[in-house]
Formats: sequence, structure tokens, C-alpha cells
Amino acid sequence: MSRFLKIRSSIVISLVTLLSLVGCGPGPKDNATTLVRIGWQVPWATQGQITQVLAHTNILERNGLSGEFKGFTYGGPLNEAALAGEVDVIFTADQPAATLLAAGGDWLIIGRLMYNRVAIYVPPESAIQSVADLRGKTIAIPFGAAAQRDALKAIQEAGLDPAKDVTSINLDIYEQTSVVQSGTRQKWEKFDAMVGFDPTPAIFEHEGQARMLHVGKVVSLVLMSQDFISKQPQAPKRFLRAFTEAYFYYATHQEQANNWFKEASKLTFDTAVLDIAAAVEPNIKASSIRDVRITLTEEDLKVMGEAAEFIYKQGLIKNAVNMRDRVNMSYAEEVTKDFKAENYDPNQVKVTLP
Repeated sequence: MSRFLKIRSSIVISLVTLLSLVGCGPGPKDNATTLVRIGWQVPWATQGQITQVLAHTNILERNGLSGEFKGFTYGGPLNEAALAGEVDVIFTADQPAATLLAAGGDWLIIGRLMYNRVAIYVPPESAIQSVADLRGKTIAIPFGAAAQRDALKAIQEAGLDPAKDVTSINLDIYEQTSVVQSGTRQKWEKFDAMVGFDPTPAIFEHEGQARMLHVGKVVSLVLMSQDFISKQPQAPKRFLRAFTEAYFYYATHQEQANNWFKEASKLTFDTAVLDIAAAVEPNIKASSIRDVRITLTEEDLKVMGEAAEFIYKQGLIKNAVNMRDRVNMSYAEEVTKDFKAENYDPNQVKVTLP
């Protein structure tokens, strides 16, 4: 063998050895997969589509993970499961995240989930024309959801005292549809107004069953249990990589993802309402996986801080929490950097469930 061939052969062997040591894909170095229990909110649009992409494709498997999906109606019950150690990752909004951390939850904010609409809405022929008109009225609110914080803030900014000038009653988001359908175009049983998060208000709006009185936007987050991270130190990056892939798949297969979500949520609506719900989220317009942003901006951090401060002042949590202290963007930043450096092939993502 010539000296040149010997050198070339040595280089090839070295490269093969190196690839076998570091791995050539996003998954683990061996054949083992890590089970991750994902807590998600079944009637909540956009994160619902992302969850269903993870459930219906090989994306988790590609990243050395397997998923167990645990659905909850909104942030309150999800927090209870998180505190009980029943989930490893949760998809939630800024307010319930602050509530979880204030309650002593040992969780880390590792990524941005989405921006989502929250709203206060009234029957289409209600005499109520502004938030200020809610004085003396009764409002249905899913307690513990970020929509509650935004609504109380809007009421306060309208010059009303949320604790004295309105009556707030806890009503699960799933119960709103039956109450609206049994009510009139002027009032919904004992409720003058409701508070909720998409797709429920988007459905009511699309079908002419409600009129939006106030529409806000909240920052939603991906949190992971610190106990889970200590046991599976590679899990945050692997999961966020899978999460980013799922986001991009959703962006490029919106009709399919919307139908998966509609079936899983058991909500009856025209999928056109999901366009209303997702309009505030820039990631669904991604034309490349490099366009997907899962990191938090300074403005996002500010909004999260304001949310935590607001619910503390309202007495909704007993302990103040500094949201910035519970954020670790290093995993998301690494994933973002990796995708920008590599030639990602979306055709490797396959549907595994119909």
C-alpha cells in the first residue's frame, strides 16, 4: 500500500471512530431512550398542535426520547400534577408558571412556548360595551390560568377594583360552551361576561356567539423539573430540539396538525378558528427551522416579571417569585445554534400515528 493510501486510510478510520464516539445525530450514544412525561393543556390552541405533532411523529424518538402525554384542562390542575411529581415537562403560561414556582415547585424555565391570545368576552347583544361597564357584573374565569391575570389587569386599568367592583367565579374552560349555549344573546345564565384562552373565545367569536371586550397576549413557557434534569442531564437539550422540530413540522403542516388537535381536544369547531388563535405566534410562519425561536427576549422576561408581580399584589400567590432567577436559556440557545449550523432535513420526520 502506498504511503498516500495508508494516510488516507488512517484518516477514514479516525473519522469513523470519532463519529462512533460522539454520535452523528441528535439522539443518545446508545440505543436507550429517555421517557419524558409531558403535561399539556388539552383545550389550548397552538401548544395543542405542537403536542400532537410530538405524539403523532417520530420526532421524540429521533432525539432519544419517548413520550407519555398527560392532558389537563388548564393551568391550575397542571400545576397540581407538577407539584406532585407526576410530569417532567409542562407547557404553560406565564401566570400559572409563576404560581407553580411561588408554591415551591422546583422547576426550571427552559424555553419559550408561544404567544397566545386571552380575552374577556360578552354575549353578542350584551349592553356591556367596555371593560369599565363590568362594574357590578359577574364574570366566569378559569382560576389559575394566565387569562385570569390578564383580565384582572384589564379590569384594574379600566378604573375598577377587581376584588370589589366585579364578582369573579371559577369556571373551567370546558364548561363555558354549555353555559353559552344554554344562555341568551344578552346574558349567559348568571354570567355577564367570561374570561378564557383560545381556541374557546375564538370559537365563540367565529360562530357569532360572543363579542370580544378585551383581547390580550401572554407569554407561554416550557418548564422542566429540576429533579428530572439532575437524573437526565441531556434531556433539556434533546427535548428542546424535538420541540423545535415539532414547531417547524406544525408550521409546514398546519392543516394536519390542526386536525390532530381538534380530534384530541374533543372541541367542535371550524378549524378556521385556529388561524385566529395562532395569529399572534410568529413561529407558525417559519419557512426554515432556523426561523423557529424558542428563546425568551428581554421583553418576554419583563412581561413574565410583571405577571408574577401582579398576581402577588392581587393575593393570588403568598410568596413573591423572581421569574428571571428561574430561567435557563442555555439549552435553547445551544439548540438554536445547532440548527443554524447544520443542514436540517425535514423529510426525516415521519408520521407514526394516523
